[in-house]
Amino acid sequence: MKIGLITDSLSHLSFTDTLDAAARAGVSSVEIATGNWSTSPHADLGSLVSSDTARADLVNTVTERGLTISALNANGNQLHPVTGPQHDQVVRDTIMVAGELGVPTVVLMSGLPGGSRDDTTSNWVTTSWPPENIAVLDYQWNDVALPYWTSLAAHAKRHGVRLAVEACGAQLVHNTTTLRRLSDATDPSVVGANLDPSHLMWMGADIPSVIAELNAKIFHVHAKDVRINHRIAGADGLLDVVPITRPQDRAWNYVTLGLGHPGGATFWADFVYNLKAVGYDGTLNIEHEDALVNASEGVGKAAHLLRQVILEHAPDWKPAQI
Repeated sequence: MKIGLITDSLSHLSFTDTLDAAARAGVSSVEIATGNWSTSPHADLGSLVSSDTARADLVNTVTERGLTISALNANGNQLHPVTGPQHDQVVRDTIMVAGELGVPTVVLMSGLPGGSRDDTTSNWVTTSWPPENIAVLDYQWNDVALPYWTSLAAHAKRHGVRLAVEACGAQLVHNTTTLRRLSDATDPSVVGANLDPSHLMWMGADIPSVIAELNAKIFHVHAKDVRINHRIAGADGLLDVVPITRPQDRAWNYVTLGLGHPGGATFWADFVYNLKAVGYDGTLNIEHEDALVNASEGVGKAAHLLRQVILEHAPDWKPAQI
């Protein structure tokens, strides 16, 4: 395994300064956002689509610092009933650029449709009652998501790129069951998981169980933690609509690695070991979204923690033949 960095974690820095910071932190690769829900501070997607020179310059800027590009990131809502087509164009352009760059993975979310053909906003169904929710889910999956994702998987396959879907709240794919459904119904060789455990933590999932369930479907991993504010969660539960800029008032928050999930470094050592057990040997990409911690400090602390627990080399021990 290797340690990487999502460059948006240091979006206040220039691209070169971000790469220099990544190298100083001891990471070996970067994941670069190309648009949609990112302002794409470190990549100009239009130039990357149209210019061989722009693509070569991007690669050279990364590699001359001893780094590689593990993934491009196009997180957005390409299934939105109004803005979906614009997000879809970013996704498809990102896949094309990844193929041209030889980057194996594009990270993205599933998207979330409206609840009917007449809706103008997305609709996240989280319960099976009242009964109309089942009809909404049938429309979202069978009429919108599966036809779209079948086409997108074919597009990615043509470009030699895998799609790592990040299960997240307010997305049609938000847990292991929905991730497996999307993968199995489209192309499992192309559509898999970007495992960001933080999203599943706040929904109450047990992360070792998540890893075991997803198994070989884990294509890519984000390293991000969650801290539960038990004073608020105890009274209100974990569904929370308080803005993330008010962390003191929320039931849970994204936090710097080691400051959230009980066990600190012990939890992350277990996380790494469980990934190793299902055959994952890719990158753990640090994602900083902690509203109370300086970004550069948070990235440094996360990299330091992962260096203590990462398993970099292939196993070679075998029992003696006696």
